[in-house]
Amino acid sequence: MQPIGMQNLCYYARQFAGINDDKINILRQVYPDVSERLQEVTDTFYARLQEIPKTHPFLEGRIDTLKKTHVAWLHELFTSDFGVDYTSKLYHVGDVHVKVKLPVEFMAGAMTLIQGELARIFGETYRNDQDKLIKAIQALNAAAGFSLLIMQESYQSSSMAEELEKFLRITGMSRVLFNNLAKAYR
Repeated sequence: MQPIGMQNLCYYARQFAGINDDKINILRQVYPDVSERLQEVTDTFYARLQEIPKTHPFLEGRIDTLKKTHVAWLHELFTSDFGVDYTSKLYHVGDVHVKVKLPVEFMAGAMTLIQGELARIFGETYRNDQDKLIKAIQALNAAAGFSLLIMQESYQSSSMAEELEKFLRITGMSRVLFNNLAKAYR
């Protein structure tokens, strides 16, 4: 397997999600207006997750710790430069999700819940400024899309690596032999 190039992945995700300097600046501008409410988003998010039976094994005994990590990430969503360091950090998150066997659909579902809560807060905050509301939601969608894209890329790569390791163990094939076979069929 090829090692992932974080610079290329970052560039690709920025293009695909539409995150750019203008949207990053908008996120930074709205941050002071919503930062006090990010804990509310996290609390609502975990309350909603607890209503979904399939999430229970992943939350049991961990909610307080997960909430701290989650709210810290929400703050970063508004303050990040969406560069290589942020890309690497999110890539690691996707890898961790594979290690704990978190179903892949949880990431997309979670992002939908988060975006819905933040859009509601934006609507309350900017109800008298339609232009700012639209720009804030567009920036949020780009930032969330970027984040999800990176985590899903990592999830997919980590899942494939796990499957390859299982295959090698089951067959007794060495990694060198596998790599040589893979090169021969390219």
